[in-house]
Amino acid sequence: MDVREFKTQIYTELATVTKALANPHRLEVIELLAQGPCSVEYIVEHTRLSMANASQHLQVLKKARLAKAEKKGRYNYYSLSNSRVYEVWKVLRELGFSQNAEIERLIRDFRNARQSLETVSLQDLQQRIENNEVLVLDVRPNEEYEEGHIPGAISIPTGQLKERIKDLPRDRQIVAYCRGPLCAMADDAVELLKQHGFESKRLEEGYPEWMLQNPGVE
Repeated sequence: MDVREFKTQIYTELATVTKALANPHRLEVIELLAQGPCSVEYIVEHTRLSMANASQHLQVLKKARLAKAEKKGRYNYYSLSNSRVYEVWKVLRELGFSQNAEIERLIRDFRNARQSLETVSLQDLQQRIENNEVLVLDVRPNEEYEEGHIPGAISIPTGQLKERIKDLPRDRQIVAYCRGPLCAMADDAVELLKQHGFESKRLEEGYPEWMLQNPGVE
């Protein structure tokens, strides 16, 4: 094999990975799989893809070795192949934020409308947790909370927040978090909390970022 053939084969294999990432639905699926193993049915419920489309996207991710499947009872559960898949997705997201002004505008306008423009960084949150200054609120579905969450966080999914809001303390700031900066659940929670007179901000990052900074800690 000469050098030219060697390079062509290597770049072709690398392109398989980049092609798998070059789809908005698969990027969303990766974000969801980063929360923990998911059935196809769960992915369909939370992405609004059809069953056929969700299965097709999962097969592309699996073929590119970005996802893997495990049979549990009657269902296949998919997960990311390893933490590096999410790390690459995170770097891709950050590249988009830095190079594409339209992304920044869309996020700013969305959060302005929901009173959630002011955010808390992960580093700042860790300091506030140590000082017992905040209540950390996980607003993801219960299934994702059970797979893993920021230590000390309480679970109230966004759909239950309105009926359970009376149980929250008013003497501490509430920091809501969800799947990450492109997830809107924390924005919706902050909007509702502020409407009811709570001091609240959203965590800029999500649970996967916390795990990357605190490997092996649950």
